[in-house]
Amino acid sequence: MSSFTPEPTDDLSIATIRTLAADVVGKANSGHPGAPMGMAPAAHVLFTRFFNANPKSSKWFNRDRFVLSNGCVLQYILLHLLGYKLSVDDLKAFRQLDSLTPGHPEAGHTDGIEVTTGPLGQGFANGVGFAMAQAHLGAVYNRDGFDLINNYTYVFTGDGCLMEGVASEAASLAGHLQLGNLIVVYDDNHISIDGDTAVAFTENVEQRFLSYGWQVLHVDNGDSDLAGISDAITQGRAEKNKPTIIRLRTTIGYGSKQQGTHGVHGSPLKADDIQALKLKAGFPPDKTFYIPKETYDTYKVAALRGAKLQSEWISLLSAYEKRYPNEHAELARRISGKLPDGWEQTLPVYKPSDPAQASRKLSEIVLSVITPGIPDLIGGSADLTGSNLTKVKGSTDFQHPSTNLGTYAGTYIRYGVREHGMGAIANGLSAYGGIVPFVATFLNFVSYAAGAVRLSALSKHQVIWVATHDSIGLGEDGPTHQPIETAVHLRAIPNLDFWRPADGNETSASYLVALRSKETPSVLSLSRQNLPNLEGSTIERASRGGYVLHEVEGEDLTIVSSGSEVSIALEAAGKLKAEGIKTRIVSMPCWSVFDSQDQQYRLSVLRSGAPILSLEALSTTGWQKYSHEQYGLPAWGASGPYQKVYEKFGITGTNIAAVGKKVVQFYREQGVKVISPLVKAL
Repeated sequence: MSSFTPEPTDDLSIATIRTLAADVVGKANSGHPGAPMGMAPAAHVLFTRFFNANPKSSKWFNRDRFVLSNGCVLQYILLHLLGYKLSVDDLKAFRQLDSLTPGHPEAGHTDGIEVTTGPLGQGFANGVGFAMAQAHLGAVYNRDGFDLINNYTYVFTGDGCLMEGVASEAASLAGHLQLGNLIVVYDDNHISIDGDTAVAFTENVEQRFLSYGWQVLHVDNGDSDLAGISDAITQGRAEKNKPTIIRLRTTIGYGSKQQGTHGVHGSPLKADDIQALKLKAGFPPDKTFYIPKETYDTYKVAALRGAKLQSEWISLLSAYEKRYPNEHAELARRISGKLPDGWEQTLPVYKPSDPAQASRKLSEIVLSVITPGIPDLIGGSADLTGSNLTKVKGSTDFQHPSTNLGTYAGTYIRYGVREHGMGAIANGLSAYGGIVPFVATFLNFVSYAAGAVRLSALSKHQVIWVATHDSIGLGEDGPTHQPIETAVHLRAIPNLDFWRPADGNETSASYLVALRSKETPSVLSLSRQNLPNLEGSTIERASRGGYVLHEVEGEDLTIVSSGSEVSIALEAAGKLKAEGIKTRIVSMPCWSVFDSQDQQYRLSVLRSGAPILSLEALSTTGWQKYSHEQYGLPAWGASGPYQKVYEKFGITGTNIAAVGKKVVQFYREQGVKVISPLVKAL
């Protein structure tokens, strides 16, 4: 027996969503009307019967999270009807320049949008991150009688998302973690851009998710079976030890002349089709963006329910403060996004006499000393814990408590070999709030997660990548594992800080800046081989992204370098000095942070007067901005002991001294003043 109670306005509201989708896309002459028309009944049932959020306080911490993984206009329509800061005029400006309704939902741009979606599968994985965040924070802060953090995460997804590997990776982990707070509605309309999914996607999705350990439900008539949709969501909420996916059989573009075809997937409906759709719904065919008062009233009731729930939650939080003042203070701090006072004082500081260590080991030391004081810092590795050195001694794994492998209160996440899913899940962890996620793999395999890294930067998610084995210095694993071009790619991404520290102080500096950068993700590129601690390096200097490590006046040459090659540059400088050539050394662990410094400082570091040679055991692409000449890898690396590989490519103190001598001679022969490459016309 269904517990669903139909309301007189249900059909009217669903028709409103469908006609609005047609009008919004039609006015823009661009977009995807088919999915919102097919998913209108599920969206209506979810948001009027189940979804707990307050449109007037869109950042209420215990709100339910909604992710439209197959991003389209549907979410904008729902946000408007519910009373978020999105007007009809904003709907009319869909896909127009500088509007609040861009082509795909963007976090931080539109009120009520939780994460940026569009690249398929990403939103699905973000939803897994949301569910993990709730499970963790609930386990840490909830107490008997104080169920403070208990929200659900709802994800709408489609065939395209489920074809993408990133969604499969995330779904597999979600099943292992038994995330009962995650409910996914799968729009099974059998249509993708290429046409019927039968041309490429004939797997049994239900069986796949059963094998992942999910609860699998289905509604065979998603076009009108509102009771079936409601009952499935109710069952999903009742299952506490498994995530739920509801296979919802819908008709794409329902109600239009092109319903059920790929023609309605990514193209506006024709004018006569929209008119016919409105006539069928009993709406004025000549009116656009028509929204009956009854529809607004229906969604106002849902919004008021959310406001009432938030008010009750605030009262519960107040009582919690009196009963558990310390936990309340910590939770409030985490919700605010402020790190604990004084955490920076625990960062390790090194002297040149301290022993040489790999920067991955230096990273482990940093994590070991800062993690106890920053409970917000939660992370893990893609099955490379022993190589990435990311598990702090004494930490507990984040696992479902029934497995005896850990608890939801644990802070170390075993991601398995799922780099892309890991990156996208971390975006969800960051977007949820109260958590600063870090993730780890080899630098080369950050490339596997490029889609998620890009969205971190675009969405301003503070995700920290611990990327070890950063160059040919990893040695024997050879070119398949030695990242040559990866740094170039990551350095080119706007709003992403790529760090390549040269020693202990620079490693501490990279964590300092990464943890202070609330709206910028960071990649920390760390060595496998030992690096000496350098004379002249300090946390303060390195935190500016680039600085003069070894200064001389009246120089003949400046060598600018990063990471494991800085010590080689210093060795070369010593050899050049013996030949009467004065050489300055600049360490530049992070281009983007250096670029953010004032021009006077930057020109004092990379000054005019002598040629500048860059040195890095990676591709030289990009170093032209900072140097006149570049030395690096001409192509791929090689397999062998790392010292031999460095010798093979001439990255030794002796050879770099010889290269530097040639550079000095060449520029002397030019007989013209050498201007810093930072001096530009524009």
